[in-house]
Amino acid sequence: MSKKELAVLQPSACCTPMVREPLGEDDAKSLAGVFKALSDPVRLRLLSLIASFEGGEACVCDLTGPFEVTQPTISHHLRVLREAGLIDCERRGTWVYYWVLPAALQRLGSLLSTDGLPTAGVR
Repeated sequence: MSKKELAVLQPSACCTPMVREPLGEDDAKSLAGVFKALSDPVRLRLLSLIASFEGGEACVCDLTGPFEVTQPTISHHLRVLREAGLIDCERRGTWVYYWVLPAALQRLGSLLSTDGLPTAGVR
């Protein structure tokens, strides 16, 4: 497995939807790492699972059951999501709690927004 670190999505990146203005090279490189982190089905499900927990945070002990992978593999996927700037965590005693970073999802949502595009003839 590659030890390459993923770029963290910066708060200033991706303010303008792609449908209005093409991405610059730096933004594209930064976003590629975020989308790469989300391209794995286990990571995408983990992100959704964490976001769906009451209170918006989940104990790592609650994240291993729904998956048919080992705990070290779950830890790896959580690390990738964290390094991509999509989640954060905090150790509380023997457990680690994870939560989704709303600003990161808002930036992705803004980037992918089609607001202002005509809907007629869109497939």
